[in-house]
Amino acid sequence: MASRLLARTPRTTLKRQAQRGSYDREQVHAILDEALVCDLAFSLDGQPYAIPTVHGRIGDTLYLHGSSANRALRALRDGARACVTATLVDGLVLGRSAFHQSINFRCVILYGPAREVEDPREKRDALRAIVEHAIPGRWADTREPNREELLRTLVLAIPIEEASAKVRTGQPVDEDEDYALPCWAGVIPLRMQAEPPVADPRLAAEIPLPEYARAYRRPGSRA
Repeated sequence: MASRLLARTPRTTLKRQAQRGSYDREQVHAILDEALVCDLAFSLDGQPYAIPTVHGRIGDTLYLHGSSANRALRALRDGARACVTATLVDGLVLGRSAFHQSINFRCVILYGPAREVEDPREKRDALRAIVEHAIPGRWADTREPNREELLRTLVLAIPIEEASAKVRTGQPVDEDEDYALPCWAGVIPLRMQAEPPVADPRLAAEIPLPEYARAYRRPGSRA
């Protein structure tokens, strides 16, 4: 059984605002599960890249996917090191000075090697996890990928081992002398909220709106 705490490494150990850091495996998983997209960063031929993408998680493995012709994913498959970040913004923090404007947030930074998923069962499970990550309940309501679509899709797996979370909560922290300033201070909470679904104009009239679309919200969200 994996330890509840992730091992700290020089890359994951927070040095500034260390009290905001967390190495709790469950918290890292929860942030990854709630974040709709992550940013995949890597360096290729001396050029840095950062690509937003949808992800999925099964246990201690993060899955990413894209076209088999995708240059970035192929570079990661061939050994380029990855850095994955996922961020949730929970509020705007308005301090009494410009210096102390901030945000309340939860984020994860994950480092690791990526391997190509070649086993057919794991590949289907990974794609299912990615679909379900975006829209829980959707996979069973769609046609599964056929052989040609699977061949055209490259799936990568990154172990969730070298990772940490960072979280800021609460009110602004101002300089003592600034608390007497005559300006408003506090927090403007933010949340992701889905609007009513819009049907495809070519949708057959007899197909009802599924509950997972009608009542959509991010898993674990505070909305």
